[in-house]
Amino acid sequence: MIPFKDDNPTSRFPFFTILIIALNCLVFIVELVHPGGMHYLLYSYGVIPRNILSFGDTQPVPPVVTVFTSMFLHGGLLHIGGNMLYLWIFGNNVEDRLGHLRFLLFYLVSGAIAAYAHSISSPSSPIPMVGASGAVAGILGAYLLLYPHARVHTLIFFGFFIQVIRVPAIVVIGFWGIIQILNGILSKGVVSQGGVAWFAHIGGFLFGLLTIRLWLPKRRR
Repeated sequence: MIPFKDDNPTSRFPFFTILIIALNCLVFIVELVHPGGMHYLLYSYGVIPRNILSFGDTQPVPPVVTVFTSMFLHGGLLHIGGNMLYLWIFGNNVEDRLGHLRFLLFYLVSGAIAAYAHSISSPSSPIPMVGASGAVAGILGAYLLLYPHARVHTLIFFGFFIQVIRVPAIVVIGFWGIIQILNGILSKGVVSQGGVAWFAHIGGFLFGLLTIRLWLPKRRR
């Protein structure tokens, strides 16, 4: 099930949604052409749980800075493609509801919460976590609470056949959330060798879902 757009109009131009997508794409290009290679950048500017929790100094920047730099790094084309697709579909409506600067702050805080959620779940891990998925998960949690019945155009695969259906956001995002929780639970029985940071997704998602009401601008009477 792959969503690709929603039927939820906006009244503001999604300035920061587009800017964040552009910055992620630009950084990914830098990763591809950097003389040190992608491996160097991921280990230098990604979130390493062991460093984040013990304030280690094995990276060129302070660990707390990697909480933010890691949000703009990705490990591959599918990684960045999936994150930016979800941000494009759901981010514009959340930005429309929050306003531009409030949305940017919400996005960054969601990503920071996600980074610490992952680090706490794997406190001794020396493997860097990178990607916008924790911050995007916060956007998904916010969208789910704000627009649960918005229709999302989704690709459904039946073998070699593809069907486009319009599904309520609560189904699309709810299904995504269940997958994250189940895989997060299952991952705790496996020795950490890298892969998907499930608890970053869960942490960002729960933060967005539970706090978005507090971020909404107050309406004037």
